[in-house]
Amino acid sequence: MTTWRELRGFPLAIRLLLINQLGVNTGFYLLIPYLATHLGEDLGMSAAVVGIVLGVRNLSQQGLFIIGGSAADRLGARRVIIAGCALRTVGFALFSLGDGLPVLLAASVLSGLAGALFNPAVRAYLAQEAGERKPEAFALFNVFATTGALIGPLLGSALLLVDFRASALTAAALFAVLTVAQALVLPDREVAPATGGVLADWRDVLGNRAFVAFSLAMVGMFTLENQLYLLLPAGAREATGWDGAAGLVFLVGTLTNLALQLRITRALKERGSRGRWIGTGLALMALAFLPPMAVAGATPDGPGDAVLYALPVLAGALLLYLGVMVAQPFVMELIPRFGRPELTGTYFGLFYMVSGVAAAVGNTVVGWAMDTGDQEGHAWLPWVCCVVFGLLSAAGVGWLHRTRALPARSEPEPAPAVAV
Repeated sequence: MTTWRELRGFPLAIRLLLINQLGVNTGFYLLIPYLATHLGEDLGMSAAVVGIVLGVRNLSQQGLFIIGGSAADRLGARRVIIAGCALRTVGFALFSLGDGLPVLLAASVLSGLAGALFNPAVRAYLAQEAGERKPEAFALFNVFATTGALIGPLLGSALLLVDFRASALTAAALFAVLTVAQALVLPDREVAPATGGVLADWRDVLGNRAFVAFSLAMVGMFTLENQLYLLLPAGAREATGWDGAAGLVFLVGTLTNLALQLRITRALKERGSRGRWIGTGLALMALAFLPPMAVAGATPDGPGDAVLYALPVLAGALLLYLGVMVAQPFVMELIPRFGRPELTGTYFGLFYMVSGVAAAVGNTVVGWAMDTGDQEGHAWLPWVCCVVFGLLSAAGVGWLHRTRALPARSEPEPAPAVAV
């Protein structure tokens, strides 16, 4: 009930963006997790070709976030959000219509570029519309995103009982509905005139040493958050001997998020600095990998052992979600305050480009640790890697906080004017 009351207190544009994120994550996760299986098993492609298709999609998104952020600043976030959702509609529809490599590569490029456009643009629009209620807005954003990440795979599993094309068409239809809703409902805000070129904007953002240091310090958050899809599900399956145990990780997180996210953000908003809570959240995320490490490599002997071994893994998942709930809304609130308001999209774009590269590198390290741990009999190795990642990030943010490199809270912001 608290979530719905808070939601009703925001203007229609923010409510639509929050529902939009629910739809975006639902559409994404009902299709993308099953794409590799479709390419390899249904279409008979080699592992190398599957890797190329998935890599092109990932590179198109992660490498172009800064383009989407700059476009949001210069063209207006609303236009870029709509364009991004429309492109993803086309991209996902192509996945359903073609089985040749050129069509699949085109679908990968379009769906990746779509994410690069609307991800920073949505956050920039939300930051501009929410004013001093940014923490609550981004807390709700996290709630809706997490819920979509749970609904998507469940819906995708059901649609795959028909075939992959049904999943792709459903995802495309969902993004088409979102595109129309945004075009009809999102107000068009006046865009500040550009005073220089795009490269000058990038130099401005990259020259902000405090922001660059903060982005690098946050590498651990995105690396650990990605373990919700890699290490923790693998740990749950291994600890219980049941493939369905991975779903419990997401169920625990979603229910916790719905119940506690807004309460946590409200309780912390006026108590202490943003840097303090971001560092605390990162430390919680690091500690989340200690309970599962206690049962790493253990083999259950019957249902009793399976339940017993599952508890530390689920406790770790709970701690990880709590850490994200503490840190993430304040991270999102802080990013626009590093620079000029007219470069909000560029700041979000660069931040997410760094995080995307970090997540890819971090997942590679964790994957290597998982393989090495299995081969050498050191099942604890990937869990220790994650603890180190989290503690290093927490220490980095703590150092920035102590040196006063993080921006202070600003004065209340006036509501944006509607373009005539």
